[in-house]
Amino acid sequence: MKAMILAAGRGERMRPLTDHTPKPLLPVAGKTIIEHTINQLVAAGFDDIIINHAHLGQQIADHLGDGSRYGASIRYSPEGEQGLETAGGIINALPLLGGDVFLVVNGDIATDFPYAELKNRTVDLAHLVLVDNPAHHPQGDFGMYNTGYVNGTGPELWTFSGIGLYRAELFSNIPVGSSKLGPLLRQAITAQRVSGQKFAGFWMDIGTPERLQELDFLLTTGTQHH
Repeated sequence: MKAMILAAGRGERMRPLTDHTPKPLLPVAGKTIIEHTINQLVAAGFDDIIINHAHLGQQIADHLGDGSRYGASIRYSPEGEQGLETAGGIINALPLLGGDVFLVVNGDIATDFPYAELKNRTVDLAHLVLVDNPAHHPQGDFGMYNTGYVNGTGPELWTFSGIGLYRAELFSNIPVGSSKLGPLLRQAITAQRVSGQKFAGFWMDIGTPERLQELDFLLTTGTQHH
């Protein structure tokens, strides 16, 4: 199964750190953010990796190269300066991802999620990993039926972790160009074609310089195994 890392975001909330460096290349605990994710994916058996990029994106390709030093094959899906949003980025990369099920991981999360357990999972249109709501997103995104299907409303909503499995068919009728993933997912959820799981381990959205510092501290001190 192929994996895609979403690395095209501009990182506005990370400025001025991202004025000259794309967010995935910001250093944390001796490596760039994206290298932590690549190492985790390779360790879990995902060594065929596609990375999209936009603003300052050539720096990402120059830094990571063909992936051989990580034990991976890395290919790139450039989106120009503006980027194509999440769904648009995935659609643009479909020729590299193939026509079946693939894993997509946000390029700005840190987690100890066991990616290997997603390799053999049966997927209808999508499978989402949900986590407890962080302080900056208390309202959550999705709920889950006890059948393991995701719903869009409910007494308890959790936050989408940025880790998901998708079948290419989910994107089949969407033209190439900028488009968001949320509306597509909500359509598929309404049709009860999206499964989910709740992950209770370490997860963090590295959205601000403060959270980058916090993560650096956690990883450097070993408070968080990563």
